[in-house]
Amino acid sequence: MIFGFPHRHFRRTDSTNERAKELALAGGPGGLVVTATEQTAGRGRRGSAWFAPPGVCLLYSGLLRPFDSERDRLLPLAVPLAVCEAAESIAPVRCQVKWPNDVWIDERKVAGVLVEARPEEAWAVIGVGLNVAVPQENFPAELRETATSLLPTEAEGGMPPGGAPGVRRTLQALNDALGRWVEADDETVLGAYRPRDALAGREVSWDGGEGTALEVDEQGHLVVATADGERVRLGAGEVHLAVER
Repeated sequence: MIFGFPHRHFRRTDSTNERAKELALAGGPGGLVVTATEQTAGRGRRGSAWFAPPGVCLLYSGLLRPFDSERDRLLPLAVPLAVCEAAESIAPVRCQVKWPNDVWIDERKVAGVLVEARPEEAWAVIGVGLNVAVPQENFPAELRETATSLLPTEAEGGMPPGGAPGVRRTLQALNDALGRWVEADDETVLGAYRPRDALAGREVSWDGGEGTALEVDEQGHLVVATADGERVRLGAGEVHLAVER
């Protein structure tokens, strides 16, 4: 699939996902992409806000059509893989995925994914917020230890040739990667996801329990071993995970 045609860009909007859903309801084609320089109501899972200074983050929503909830059940895993691939193609970084929808660099969040599907209408909107060139000191104080950007630090070898990765360059890289990953089969997705799984072997907690994360299964569920030896399969819609550090 090819993403980026057509492409609607907004200087300022509440949410690129909301604009993409409106266009989907109006009959917009698969591959349509909405971006924005600034969002006033960007959000992640469970309604959390997304910090995104204007002009230095990729605020992106792509329309997947047709969408089939069974065939595309691993879409929430495939999209972070596309983000990892795009980020690594333009910056000297190594990305991991924190299940279910965060992309990490050195255990700091660089991107978040929000997939909103309408299976009965055979489409899904793929939302991505990616910090491209946010200086670490520009993050709010409460995020400086947990968030990061593709902008390399001095310890990572300095600025790459050509300067900081640009948002437009990141957009093209994500369009290309996403087009490949939404068409990947389940075996390919799981095979690529597991080496990037930031939770495997880590102690985690969720609403109502805690244990050791083992893997992500063929349905996209997180498999956790509890202290009494029980294996629990967790769905993204029912849990809030906290990594014990």
